[in-house]
Amino acid sequence: MTQLKNSEFNYHLAFSRNLGWLSESEQSLLSSKKVAIAGMGGVGGQYAEVLARLGIQKFHISDFDEFEVQNFNRQNASGMKTLHRKKAEVIKERILDINPEAEVTVFGDGLNKDNIDSFLQSVDLYLDGLDFFVIDVRRIVFEKAAKLKIAAITVAPVGMGAALVVFNKDSMSFADHFGLKDEDSIEDAAIKFLIGLTPTIKQMKYLVDRTRGNFKEKKAPSLPMGPYLCAGVAGTEALKILLERDKTKFSPWVMHFDAYLQNYHKSYVWWGSKNIFQIIKFFVIKKMLGKNTK
Repeated sequence: MTQLKNSEFNYHLAFSRNLGWLSESEQSLLSSKKVAIAGMGGVGGQYAEVLARLGIQKFHISDFDEFEVQNFNRQNASGMKTLHRKKAEVIKERILDINPEAEVTVFGDGLNKDNIDSFLQSVDLYLDGLDFFVIDVRRIVFEKAAKLKIAAITVAPVGMGAALVVFNKDSMSFADHFGLKDEDSIEDAAIKFLIGLTPTIKQMKYLVDRTRGNFKEKKAPSLPMGPYLCAGVAGTEALKILLERDKTKFSPWVMHFDAYLQNYHKSYVWWGSKNIFQIIKFFVIKKMLGKNTK
């Protein structure tokens, strides 16, 4: 049965309806590109599916985790049929179900300093799908991508919106944008990452219970709308970068669309993490979160 299904697959037919928005030569070019996606949970799994349906055929994906019941509210591949299964293996199956000709390399132990070189080898683009609180590994991957001159996309599902920051060899560095330091606590690093992604922190206007956020315990509320919006935003930026279409706005530009507030805002964060307003917001949010732990 599997062989029969595979024999019916035709790349050009499967992605023919992309044409019009893409030229035939652009679709062909996408088919030759390789992308790396770290994290196969809330946003990473969505990225993989969008890019597979866009016609990209070469993937490096990583995740060590399994699907759990608490993932059901936002992770598109989670459900009773995938409960307790490895996320990366499930996403690989989804990619191959869309395109059985795809090449998918799984880094099933997650990412660490010993395998990041292999993870980024011959890659055209990196997409960040790591858990929000995995700051240390995220720093290493972005720094390595910059050295290899690989563009890197991160889109955060904040509230009912998506916040985008893109890095390349000529942009502000990941370190300067977020101001992360080795000595940062988990809470401080998470706050810096949050305000670097959403300088306006507009999503706080409709957060109904602030006690649900506890960065010290690596807890934050989430909804399904955010990851789905992130996938569309990330897929669009991936298309532009891989096809060298138009001009992507790189860091310190931040783009934040909030569906709940029906608002889109572009911010140019002068001096990145050294911006005085970013510094003030850091202490305001830290004070607010401190009240949640009392």
